[in-house]
Amino acid sequence: MSQQEMRPNEGRSPLLTDLYQLTMMQAYFDGRMFEPAVFEFFVRKLPEGRNFLIAAGLEQVLDFLEGLRFAPEELDWLSGTGRFSPAFIEWLAKLRFTGEVDAMPEGTVFFPDEPILRVVAPLPLAQLVESRIINLLQFQTLVASKAVRSVLAAEGRLLVDFGMRRSHGAEAGLLSARASYLAGFAGSATVLAGMRWGVPLYGTMAHSFIQAHDNEVVAFEHFARSQPQANTMLIDTYDTEAAAEKLVGLAHRLAKEGIEIQAVRLDSGDLGEHARKVRAILDAGGLQRMRIFASGNLDEYRLRELVAAGAPIDGFGVGTRMNTSADHPYFDCAYKLQEYAGEARRKRSEGKATWPGRKQVWRHYDDVGRIVGDTLTTLDDDGIGTALLEPVMRDGRRLAPSPALDAVRERVAAQLDTLPEPLRRLEPAAASVPVTVSPVLQALAEAVDRHPH
Repeated sequence: MSQQEMRPNEGRSPLLTDLYQLTMMQAYFDGRMFEPAVFEFFVRKLPEGRNFLIAAGLEQVLDFLEGLRFAPEELDWLSGTGRFSPAFIEWLAKLRFTGEVDAMPEGTVFFPDEPILRVVAPLPLAQLVESRIINLLQFQTLVASKAVRSVLAAEGRLLVDFGMRRSHGAEAGLLSARASYLAGFAGSATVLAGMRWGVPLYGTMAHSFIQAHDNEVVAFEHFARSQPQANTMLIDTYDTEAAAEKLVGLAHRLAKEGIEIQAVRLDSGDLGEHARKVRAILDAGGLQRMRIFASGNLDEYRLRELVAAGAPIDGFGVGTRMNTSADHPYFDCAYKLQEYAGEARRKRSEGKATWPGRKQVWRHYDDVGRIVGDTLTTLDDDGIGTALLEPVMRDGRRLAPSPALDAVRERVAAQLDTLPEPLRRLEPAAASVPVTVSPVLQALAEAVDRHPH
């Protein structure tokens, strides 16, 4: 297996974890430590330059938890390592996720130190799922939070995910398509995302298609006849403006047969300048309906520049820099124990202290529906405002089907409307949304700190 690519079902394997999860489980098992444990996932701080984050990945977490089980061959392998007792292996064979999950719905805007997911389960079980939960929540939240910045910068222009080929592996490419779509992209070039989640698919052509033909115009015509309902011509293989000139005559000839060339794509050089020249050529040739689509190492900052400069570009393909969140490729995030056997627990490590107990986040709005602040408090504290964490799983089963991806998109759009205007900009806001720790939670932390260790 070491020489094989990851198989499709291996993302669900409980062995896709860190070794210490299993060795701690063996010790919990030996010590009969099966009381309920509470873990919460949160991001400690915003990446530099970010003003907010978008929660994403919950659907995949729930899929993982519902399907959690050790396969016979996995148990055989674990037994063969010599690290685990026969009694523990036998216990693992019957293990299923029987716990509960509360979470912020996907698409919710959130801020540092706010838990976006809480797991309550017997300690060994809640411990086992840590690594995969962090893996799934961090990645999609990372991409969605990056992608939504392009949505804000594009000011309504078409955005398509082009990043699968340079993503960090197959799962990353696929989940990037999902995360960018829920953040507001129009669709993706990743075909499997269309099959799995109904993400609208967009595609153009590669330079190799043009190069494989002896004549550029023949290549355009070949593609247009093959794809008469959806065609975008890549015109920068040789000479961008010369290709646009050639396309004018071809477009009129094909139009007589009922075939319309919908758009051209620019992928290199000064995209703004090329777009202006190409737009002039197309308009002069009577092709005002033909759109211009641009790609090529784009991110939210480049989109902002092109939009601000008035470049006549109707849509953008955004890839590698978004799918890898190139400027900030990870979060300082954690999944930490907050309660065990009915007693609140708190980590006090320098620079990594946590707030103890089961928590809720209450959101407050002004008279026009903009966020003015959040309050972090204990779950049993009666808060004011809108409670952000909701029950989603009990006894190891979803309480309701996961919402359709289009519904999550709508939630993101509505959440963006609640952000104060400075937080919608790409540059850091002078003041963030305040997250206030309630006196009740502070008192609980003080009480936990007085407990001898």
